Amino acid sequence: MAWAYLALLAAEMAASEMAATMGIHVWSPAEVALTLVMWIVMMVGMMVPTALPFFRIFAAVARKGGEPAAVAGWLVVGYVATWSGFSVAATLAQWGLDTLALLSPMMVTNSALLAGALLVGAGFYQLTPQKDACLQRCRDPARFIAEHWRKGRVGALRMGMAHGAYCVGCCWFIMALLFVGGVMNLIWIAVLTAFVLLEKLAPPGQAIRIGAGVTMVLAGVAYPVWLLSA
Repeated sequence: MAWAYLALLAAEMAASEMAATMGIHVWSPAEVALTLVMWIVMMVGMMVPTALPFFRIFAAVARKGGEPAAVAGWLVVGYVATWSGFSVAATLAQWGLDTLALLSPMMVTNSALLAGALLVGAGFYQLTPQKDACLQRCRDPARFIAEHWRKGRVGALRMGMAHGAYCVGCCWFIMALLFVGGVMNLIWIAVLTAFVLLEKLAPPGQAIRIGAGVTMVLAGVAYPVWLLSA
């Protein structure tokens, strides 16, 4: 459902791009709210699939422990709530970039230097201990559940929020790259989703983390030079 919503929204944005005019874009409260909804739906579509092993292991453990099946739903609610908090920050970032005329109507940065800086920043973050620590929690949901287990609906909610916080710590800079390829570019969204899936679930996840970091730094240096010389 989240991906269907994004596809419809992307089609509407593409149609409205042709009618876009130059000038300062003043955001209304309704537009801020709709943009926030868009980011929340996007994070559900991109991040919930990567957390399915976590949800499934929790459900199995909870069932063996005599917990009601519905408690797993509270885990998902907590996870989505954390990413909704990230969506607030992303909405504010988009608002600021748009106010500074640094975004196209399809929400792609029109600044080669900003695009390069985002790529370089994301690449260096891939190589930091913070990224490594968060990724290890995401790649080992059984260990996370053993270390953070809490009973009941409130406990499941708190566990979902805590695991979501590690996922945000792991992927927030990757999500910032949506401004490089286009927030409403479904192909770019799918590429970033596939990368997060591989990094979190594929056996050579740490190698993917390091290799992607080096690649992003090189791309961030080369992209502005290529774009400005084209």
